Amino acid sequence: MTETSGTQTRTVAILGGTGNLGRGMAVRLAKAGHRVVIGSRDADRATASATEVAQLTGSAAVTGADNGDAADGADVVLVAVPFANQAKTLGSVKDRLRAGQIVLDACVPLGPAIGGRPTQLVGVWHGSAAQQAAALVPEGVAVVSGLHTLSADDLADPNLPLSQDTLICGDRKADKAAVTELLSSIEGLRVVDAGRLEMSRMVEGITPILIGINIRNKVHSGFRITGLD
Repeated sequence: MTETSGTQTRTVAILGGTGNLGRGMAVRLAKAGHRVVIGSRDADRATASATEVAQLTGSAAVTGADNGDAADGADVVLVAVPFANQAKTLGSVKDRLRAGQIVLDACVPLGPAIGGRPTQLVGVWHGSAAQQAAALVPEGVAVVSGLHTLSADDLADPNLPLSQDTLICGDRKADKAAVTELLSSIEGLRVVDAGRLEMSRMVEGITPILIGINIRNKVHSGFRITGLD
């Protein structure tokens, strides 16, 4: 982690970085000046995606690697895989995670995980996808949830203004402060603290609502809390 002009530049590993959300976040974080490591089960695919993001954003700090190598050494590990792959992905990098890292979990337990519709929310034994992530990571690795309400298509266009909020949940103020600083470096994105990690269950439930709105209205709807400014 370095500091440039008063802003901390972090190394962010994106597990599932070749998917829609992962690629979109890679674009926005690279544009904000962070070092981004796009992770994938296929290192060659990750490298190809990193090359595309680097060309799109003009950043020389975007690389690709397999998920394990991506997680190794990152300040923040963003989990951007479908919920059906969350446990397997975290299991595959567990021995590469270290105390002091933050896992930013963006998984939502949507219906397709069990063959259902994307407007359905699947029950999770631990309470939420984020709480399941917390049960899967080593001791000392923090989990914060967020990014559930952002359109991957909008994120992938670096020239498109966002003007949206993202709700984050976590059990330690310091972890949420670090994530807030990271995500707030993305132009047009405001971060709102929604409480402890257990609140992720409610926040994750907003995603299928937005998906339904998008389908019915053929839009990329976002989320904004009023009264905070």
